[in-house]
This record gives sequence, C-alpha cells and structure tokens, in this order.
Amino acid sequence: MHNKIHHSLLQWYKINGRHELPWRLTNDPYKVYVSEIMLQQTQVKTVLERFYFPFLEAFPTMEDLARASLDDVLKKWEGLGYYTRAKNLYLAARKCQGILPKNASELLELPGIGRSTAHAISAFAYKESLPILDANVKRILYRYFAIEKRDEKLLWKATYELFDSSHPFEYNQAMMDLGSLICLSKKPLCDVCPFEQGCAGKFTPQQYPEAKVKKIKPIRNRIIVVYKYNDKFALSQSKERFLHGLWGFMKYELFEKNEGVYLGHITQHYSHFTLQADVYMSKGDYVHEECEWFTLSEIAKLSLSRADHKVLKLIT
Repeated sequence: MHNKIHHSLLQWYKINGRHELPWRLTNDPYKVYVSEIMLQQTQVKTVLERFYFPFLEAFPTMEDLARASLDDVLKKWEGLGYYTRAKNLYLAARKCQGILPKNASELLELPGIGRSTAHAISAFAYKESLPILDANVKRILYRYFAIEKRDEKLLWKATYELFDSSHPFEYNQAMMDLGSLICLSKKPLCDVCPFEQGCAGKFTPQQYPEAKVKKIKPIRNRIIVVYKYNDKFALSQSKERFLHGLWGFMKYELFEKNEGVYLGHITQHYSHFTLQADVYMSKGDYVHEECEWFTLSEIAKLSLSRADHKVLKLIT
C-alpha cells in the first residue's frame, strides 16, 4: 500500500516541489545545517529573503563561524528571534572545531540539535536513510493515521511506518512541502493531495490532533531606564535563556525604579509573553557591575532585542 503512496508523493513533488530552495541545491553540510536551524519556528520566506544569504556571507564555513565572536553571530541573527538557536549554532561550531559530524547519532551530541534536526541534516547532506518530524510532517501524520492524541513517541513510530527509505532526500523534502502547501493547518486542500486515497482523517482533518488548551499570554510590566553619561549609554548583556547574549538597556521590575525624564512607552509581543514598559532617561555616572558604556555608533554594532530597538528610537 505504501509503495503506491510513495509513488504518488514523489510524482507530486516532482511537479510541485520547491526545488529551487538554495539549501536543496547544495551538498555542503554546513549550509544545510544553517538552514535547518533557521527554519525552526520561522517561515521559509523570512529565512530566504532576509537571513540565510547574509549569514553565510558573514560566516561562509563552519570554521569561520567557530572563529567568530558570539556578539558578531548574534548581530547577524538580529530580527530572526529565538536567539538560543544562534547561540547553540555558535557553540556547536566551537565544539566540533568547525567540522560537522557525518551521522545523526554524533550530530545529536551538539547543542541545539534534536532528533528531527539530526535526521534532516543527515538525510539532506549525507543521504542517510532517516525520516524527519518537523511541524509540517507532524500535521500530515496526525491526519493520515487519524491520531487524536498529541504524542511524540506515537508520531515517531508513524513517521517510520510511512517512510520511503529508498528515497530519503526526496521523501522528506516532499513531506515538508506537502505540509506547507497542501496539508494546511486551517484549510487543507485534501482534493489535490497525493495522500487522499489512504488518508484516514481526510473527512475531518481538523479533528487530528486534539486541540491544544489555549494559554493566556502573560503581560510583563517593566521599567526601562536609559542611563546617559558623556554621550555614552549603559547597556548590559542578557544572561536569561530567552535573549541570552543580546545587549539591552537597564530593565527593572515595576516600582523598583522610576527615575529621570519620561521618554515614552513601548510594547513588544514575544511568543510566550508581552512586554509593557515605561522608558525613562537618567543622566549621570551610573555604576553597575553588569553594565558597559557605549556611544550610539557603538550600539549600532551590537545585537539588541526588538524591544531595545524601540527604546533606541525613543532616544534618537
């Protein structure tokens, strides 16, 4: 049964697949690796138009990435979000000394590389016969096998069951394209899907999987103080996991600080919370062990969060 489905999928991919994507036209494992990390939580269009090529221009090889500074890497990642990805990419390059491992089991030992990413790099760069399990593939499997429960182990079992081990590169790329172009989250185009004949969930695709429990996004109220002295501004480098390594103006809990001249209010929406902050300017030689002083031209070379870019606009 699956042979028929594999044939239909590969035929569909041959006609409709996104063959022109640059990471599908290279045998360079490093370029494949960069694309896989960038595409986590980010749309293809965003990665392709704004980040993939500039990043590779700055760090053409993994050796170049390993020799760079974390600040430079984060600056090139600025605007792409989920900065832990950039940090892990950098740490991985340093750990393997600029030479990427050549199989999935060794790739798994690098920071920021999970099972699906390890499989993807191995399948696309080394033609290792392994299935992947990204968000698009998950959606197809939930519907094809009519799986209601959100269960990662069950999905890995399903992805191996449906996998075309004879054509790992084409099959995995086709599955990602099918999820992105046909098996859509809200309005799947079931009538033109190559899996239409064997799909158990085709009549009620929205039932699979069960709906997530909606969480209310919390609001974080903060005070941001811009300290200025001798045309320099105080910034600190974040140690929090979420924005680790990025530079920013001094932030405080509400009512902890309220000094200087009021500059304005900023709102920044993140994936897990919304930041609301009143911004103040305070002039004077502020001393804090975690801050460093920069001119505006020096700040332009640092990697800042989107919220801090908004603060910078209030200043300038």
